[in-house]
Amino acid sequence: MRIAVTGSIATDHLMAFPGRFVDQLLPDQLEHVSLSFLVDSLEVRRGGVAANIAYGLGGLGLAPVLAGAVGVDFHEYEVWLKEHGVDTSGVYVSDSCQTARFMCMTDQDANQIASFYAGAMAQAAEIDLRGLTGPGDPPVDLVLVSPNDPAAMLRHTRQCRGLGIPFAADPSQQLARLDGAEVRVLVTGARWLFTNAYESALLRERTGWDAEEILERVGIWVTTLGAEGVRIERKGEPVLTVPAVPGIRPEDPTGVGDAFRAGFLAAVSWYLPLETAAQLGCAMAALVLQAVGSQDYEVDGERLLATVTTVYGTESARLLGPALRALA
Repeated sequence: MRIAVTGSIATDHLMAFPGRFVDQLLPDQLEHVSLSFLVDSLEVRRGGVAANIAYGLGGLGLAPVLAGAVGVDFHEYEVWLKEHGVDTSGVYVSDSCQTARFMCMTDQDANQIASFYAGAMAQAAEIDLRGLTGPGDPPVDLVLVSPNDPAAMLRHTRQCRGLGIPFAADPSQQLARLDGAEVRVLVTGARWLFTNAYESALLRERTGWDAEEILERVGIWVTTLGAEGVRIERKGEPVLTVPAVPGIRPEDPTGVGDAFRAGFLAAVSWYLPLETAAQLGCAMAALVLQAVGSQDYEVDGERLLATVTTVYGTESARLLGPALRALA
């Protein structure tokens, strides 16, 4: 399966606050918040949702096509992605803006406060999905529409419908920016819908639809639940839940959901059952959770297989074994 990943490409500035955000917030002063946090560390890492997912897919041997907008400062990052199996031919390079910046502070409870400077990402709507397939290239089988400039997300979703390309909707952080009509456009007709628990509630609020109405409009709805694992819902089918990998000591939660998506979609591309796909997604998420930075982990097939065997059993390992052993 040839997967195109549209969305943000960014540099992450990750900071660690040794206290708890909730201890600094005064309930009767929330209308006048003025806070400055003294952080213990700063890590500058490669990131962006689309780039993170593409990195994970590349590590799993899928050669995804990355489609996002960057600045002229992207060269070093591009070399890194190519070295890790990512096709960057779909990347648009702006001659007037820098690559986007993600600035995130994490407290001791793994809560995060973040801001995002779009930079070149604001030009992502210039990307035409028809340009992702050149002479001799296989067709794109699935487009993942992940957080990006809102105009780009809407354009790429509409192009998928017009071109008849199956797509996955991952509005994620941009739900805070999008209005109800826009979210309804992004979701309707998606083969896959990805959210986390909070985004699941926000999606219902933005669209005005309840869970049943959303499932009338999407194929499969996948919701990550942090330490509680994953919930998978389909119209007319029992809810499927898969536990997370237990006993993980978190270093940094940034990019965990992106790694889950990479593992899940890789297993889907190998035509494995939904439960097995979610299990690989959780194993990938555990790898990232133990690293600082969303692309500072190694996709090790034997390590992933050992995790799957220990946590999910021998049958899951049997299904995933051929693909994961081939990565060695």
